[in-house]
Amino acid sequence: MDDVEIPEYFICPISLHIMKDPVTAVTGITYDRESIEQWLLKRHNATCPVSKQPLPRDSELTPNNTLCRLIRAWCTANSAPDMDQVPTPKPPMSKFHFANLIRGLWLPNSQLEALQKLEALARENESNRKQMVEAGVTKPVISFVVACHRKEVTTGLAEALSIFFLIRSSLNQTKLVLIGNDEIIDALTWVLVCDLDHLDHSLTIKTHAISALKMLVQKANSSTLGRLKPDFFNRIIRYIKESNSQQGINAALQVMLDSCPSGRNRIMMVEAGAVSELIELEFSSAEKKTTELIFGILYHLCSCADGRAQFLSHAAGVAIVTKRILKVSPAADRRAMLILSLISKFSGTVGVVQEMLRVGAVAKLCMVIQADCESHLKDKAREILRTHSNAWKDSPCIDVHTLTSDKISRLTL
Repeated sequence: MDDVEIPEYFICPISLHIMKDPVTAVTGITYDRESIEQWLLKRHNATCPVSKQPLPRDSELTPNNTLCRLIRAWCTANSAPDMDQVPTPKPPMSKFHFANLIRGLWLPNSQLEALQKLEALARENESNRKQMVEAGVTKPVISFVVACHRKEVTTGLAEALSIFFLIRSSLNQTKLVLIGNDEIIDALTWVLVCDLDHLDHSLTIKTHAISALKMLVQKANSSTLGRLKPDFFNRIIRYIKESNSQQGINAALQVMLDSCPSGRNRIMMVEAGAVSELIELEFSSAEKKTTELIFGILYHLCSCADGRAQFLSHAAGVAIVTKRILKVSPAADRRAMLILSLISKFSGTVGVVQEMLRVGAVAKLCMVIQADCESHLKDKAREILRTHSNAWKDSPCIDVHTLTSDKISRLTL
């Protein structure tokens, strides 16, 4: 059969494929629903791809039923072996339908079925996820996870956490009212260390749990963060040690970093062995974001004496931080320099100063002064070198072209 020319107005301006579910935006331009929803989801300040006019994420998308019928009729009349039939799009779900399903979450006999249906709908499109949030799905789903923790049962846990994970972008636009409930945090950290080997996709379930925990901690107030328990950090660190999900590890690290402003939390992290575990993790990490998070946490933990002691007790602490300077990102550089500054200022014993020289920290500081990097990093490097210049200036380990006597004299002024 000869090639058939597809009418231009059947083509989605974003995907450049025949539209399966054409919808018209408030700007008057028609797109395939999946394409425009993804466009809006990925952009904070979205504009119409064709008209370039502002297009809010919550703007109405009106089904273009006439165009949909024309596309289906044309595809039927011009069908070919290599041309997919355009399916009849499902009508948008009403808020009333979601409200009925959500009511089922409160009834023991219908909970599992309601969870399964809601998860399937959440996977379909962003419109469903938005309506679910507006209908109030958040509270009963989280309450279900808490109930699983209380009873130590896992039936339905995967579906509930999957729903929370799928609606997270919509939740970012709303104020969560459950932040003050410490039991929610206990339940999510319980999932992280729970034996889920009998469930399919156990790693995914735990990744969804740490993602939910990350969102809750980011939105939590200082009072909630001040009530975190030692078990909280023990479980987070255990998850980091056992997980092989980079996304999950980064989420767990973000949780720790967001908890660091509290001095009490920093002490509990140190007591849980966080410093040593973070150094070990950095050895195996090859991702920029992971390094930035690890160094951010280490900086906070090294602000207390016990944290610095644990950092220096690890044979590779100073070495791994030194190695990453000028090799990862400006953010990693800033945090690494702050760590070395704390070590130099508050724990700069003769042994530590010699260790910095041995692992190349002194030479790296000299490189920072000469490198094309932020001026405050150069200032921090000069400050550290000035503090211990008498111990380092005559060392044969320092390249005379990198650190000259003239430079030392400037540092000591």
